[in-house]
Amino acid sequence: MSRVEEVGARDGWRCWLCDEAVDPAMSVNDPRGPSVDSLTTRAKGKAKAKAKGKQGRKAGAGSGGGGDDLDLSERLAHRSCNTKKGAIAAVVPWPDELFVVDPAPIIPVVDRLGRRGGREAVGRCPTQDDANAVAAWLTDRCSRLEPMLDFRTTIEPGGGQFLVVLHA
Repeated sequence: MSRVEEVGARDGWRCWLCDEAVDPAMSVNDPRGPSVDSLTTRAKGKAKAKAKGKQGRKAGAGSGGGGDDLDLSERLAHRSCNTKKGAIAAVVPWPDELFVVDPAPIIPVVDRLGRRGGREAVGRCPTQDDANAVAAWLTDRCSRLEPMLDFRTTIEPGGGQFLVVLHA
C-alpha cells in the first residue's frame, strides 16, 4: 500500500484543507488528485528528527521499530490545495453561510487545545440558531482536523449575543 493510500484511508479520503472528498482513483498529477501534506515545514521536521535522535541515543534506544506507524503530521490533501498552501501555515476557512463575528483561526485553536486541552472562545453569533449552526459545524470540522481529540462546543449567552466555545 502506498503512503497516499495509507494516509487517505486514515483521513477518510477527505482533504484536510478544503474538507471536500478526494478521489483515490484520480491521478496524483491531477489538481484534484490525492497528495500527502506535511503539517510541519521541512526545517522544523529536520530539527524535530535531530532532537528525537539525540533523545533516543540518551535513552539507549536502538534502531528499528516504529517505521510502519503513520505519521500524524501528514494529512491527505488535494494536489491543488497542497500546492496553493505551499510552505506557509494552512488556513481553514469558515463557511460563508455561517453567521459568526470575530471568528478565531481554526488551526491555531485546534493546535493549542491539542497541546494543553481546556476551552477557547472561537466566535460570537447574533442569534441562538446561528450559534447552534456554528457549534455543529465546528465540532464536526475539528474532529476531522484532529481525529485523536474529543471536541465539544458550548454556547454561552450574554450581552445580546451568543459566544461559541470549543472544548478539548
